[in-house]
Amino acid sequence: MRGKTIYAGRGNWKIEDVLALAEGRARAAMPDDAGLRRAVDKGVEFIRRGWKSGRQLYGINTGYGASVERVVPENLIEELPRQLVRYHGCGLGRIFDERTTLAILAARLISLSKGYSGVRWELLETLAALINKRILPLIPEEGSVGASGDLTPLSYIAAALMGGRDVLCGGKRLPAAAALKKCGLKPLTLMPKEGLAVMNGTSVMTALACLAYDKASYLQRVSSRITAMCVIAVKGNTSHYDEDLFRQKPHPGMQQAAAWIRRDLAVRGYWTAPARLQDSYSLRCAPHIIGVLSDALPWMRAQIETELNSSNDNPLIDGVNGKVMHGGHFYGGHIAFVMDCLKTAVANLADLHDRQLELLVDKRTSNGLPSNLSGASAGRAAINHGFKALQIGTSAWAAEALKLTMPASVFSRSTECHNQDKVSMGTIAARDCLRVLELTEQAAMGTLLGAMQGVELRIRRKELKGSMLPAEMAALLKAVRAQVPFIGEDRALEADLRWMLAQLSAKAWKFYER
Repeated sequence: MRGKTIYAGRGNWKIEDVLALAEGRARAAMPDDAGLRRAVDKGVEFIRRGWKSGRQLYGINTGYGASVERVVPENLIEELPRQLVRYHGCGLGRIFDERTTLAILAARLISLSKGYSGVRWELLETLAALINKRILPLIPEEGSVGASGDLTPLSYIAAALMGGRDVLCGGKRLPAAAALKKCGLKPLTLMPKEGLAVMNGTSVMTALACLAYDKASYLQRVSSRITAMCVIAVKGNTSHYDEDLFRQKPHPGMQQAAAWIRRDLAVRGYWTAPARLQDSYSLRCAPHIIGVLSDALPWMRAQIETELNSSNDNPLIDGVNGKVMHGGHFYGGHIAFVMDCLKTAVANLADLHDRQLELLVDKRTSNGLPSNLSGASAGRAAINHGFKALQIGTSAWAAEALKLTMPASVFSRSTECHNQDKVSMGTIAARDCLRVLELTEQAAMGTLLGAMQGVELRIRRKELKGSMLPAEMAALLKAVRAQVPFIGEDRALEADLRWMLAQLSAKAWKFYER
């Protein structure tokens, strides 16, 4: 395992720590912390003494949820957590990919390692080993309502710890018991509270939120660069991004977006005069649209990281002070709200880029560019249609993104015999958000390809010198053109777009590096 070691426990984890573990740039470990070790051990011992003495402890010698009034006989207490894991093995849908699964494992390790969940140190070390050795439970995406936490998807982690169900190990699907043995690990026999502790939390939705935040943070920069290229392509009015103008409406994120765009346009004048006194809103108001996302991200980071660093199962166990705390920290309301908000801000970028591409392909708004950005020669122009189909596709992706902005958090369902009568829907909101991001990235790449075509058409027509482009924009154009040639004669663009999306996902391109 290369990279740094990230220690679980009482520290304040960042979104970037989850990403480092998910992307194999770091390894997880439990710290050499005697105080934390004592808290963990005290919690386990407190639970053991409690049920041995006959004290009623939720989920340890009682049934779960609405079955709380069911008393579990002493001879069945140790079997109860295994039963909980078994009957939650009902997830459906696609399987989370490797990166997402690692993020989920990291988020669960962070929460459980705070010392308030009543799990053994051995379990925490085994969770860290699953991350480091890439023993990845095959977790279905669907089946969580976000309270009591992500019960069903997290049951696949609990099962893997027990040696149950299947995992991905070394790129192969194996029974968990075989994968553990292959990696020198032993299956755990879950102790009272441990099944509930692993499953009863918000770690799936929180992991997804970390991934969504990362994508959105990068996308705001991408959108600013695309906007600048569109301004150049249509001979737009660069004064729309004037610094003095944006001092008069001082939303910081909006000012930042305007500064990024202005930076791309602050080169020796592109045009002696803009084609229009006032450009369409998709250019003129782009900082205002991108800026909503930019201003929301710091608040969203705070909410995600607070959830990430929380003990979010139930009940919480303070073994040091001998206290059991029953509550509802498994409720994912904050993540649900953040994801519902984020997907709306992101979908607005899909809509923005769809409109920008429409400006580029339409002769009535492109200020002299050929219809549909066709780069065909005059003799071949009659049978070439350039970006006509791609603009339709971009519109489709934008429409689908906009459709998915319906907030999931207001669609609470009463479940589990009306015990879980108000639930967060946080995991559904997070999954929707990631899908909106995927669609928006597709719309963005379609528009980026169109903006590059427009800029190059100006250069080929000698209306613009390539040397006038700022270095970062020129570098991006060069990097894309090394794989995706200028579109002269019509060709299928799917492979080009898929390559561009892969580069975007890998953050292969640098945007506005300080």
